[in-house]
Amino acid sequence: MTETGERHLLRGRLLIALATVFWGGSATLARYVFRDHHVPPLHAVEMRLVVAVLVLGAWLTLLRPGALRIARADAGYFLLLGIFGMAAVQGTYYHAIATLGVGLAILIQYLAPSLIVLYDLARHRRVLPSTLAGVAIALLGTALLIGDVDRVALSARPLDWAVGFGSALAFAFYIVFSKRGLARYPPETVLFYTLLIAAVFWTIAVPPARILGAGHGPGIWAAFAALGILNTLVPFALFYAGLRQLTATQAGVMATLEPVVAVLAAAAFLDEGLRPLQWLGAAGVLTASILATRRRPEVLEAQAERG
Repeated sequence: MTETGERHLLRGRLLIALATVFWGGSATLARYVFRDHHVPPLHAVEMRLVVAVLVLGAWLTLLRPGALRIARADAGYFLLLGIFGMAAVQGTYYHAIATLGVGLAILIQYLAPSLIVLYDLARHRRVLPSTLAGVAIALLGTALLIGDVDRVALSARPLDWAVGFGSALAFAFYIVFSKRGLARYPPETVLFYTLLIAAVFWTIAVPPARILGAGHGPGIWAAFAALGILNTLVPFALFYAGLRQLTATQAGVMATLEPVVAVLAAAAFLDEGLRPLQWLGAAGVLTASILATRRRPEVLEAQAERG
């Protein structure tokens, strides 16, 4: 591997690892909003998207107006990525947390790297043994981290389970399909339009008047703003920047660091001690992230994923 390749690989690892710090570190804030205060999940989904797109849109308008320009021919691409990627990931994941419990929702969503590997195999692309090992270890490590299944899952409907598994499919699609846009546009452009389309989608599905009339207090509105910036805008921007340097599978495995951060944050700030198996799971996920990204990515920054 060349020195330039090493730098790309290291940068991609660090950016996605930092994204998982924001995602995992703010997991308790999400629980505060729609678990502890019974805020409907889709209210949180919509508001975090609206806040994120308003902040990013204002920043781009003032400092990077050129990043707002896209080719008319790419409008359909962004529409698909925004609805079936960003909007679907947000809605299905939060619904799964509310109906299946946090642990099971995380475990199911992080089946995504396995789905990406299956997609690569179906296209007859070469998958390194280290990548396969990394995906398997990441899945096992995540299962050990999560521990027992939340009892709320026992009363879940078949539809709730279907939506939960849909979150894994949506996340896999989001990662793979994003690579195409990132080959042609900077991360902030792709992120802005996917956030914008997802926000519009959910404001149509859940009219803002319904949220405004729900009687949420100042603390919840502050939490919505924090979720929009710390749990959405910042980590997704970091993830996209890292995704340009890694393959879809590598990025997906690196993203499984999120539950490690969430569990460690709960231990540090909520006084929730870790069991030995959870420490083993955390070590497994860290090992998996190294295994899956140990070689130079097959797709360079300037190349698109070949379909």
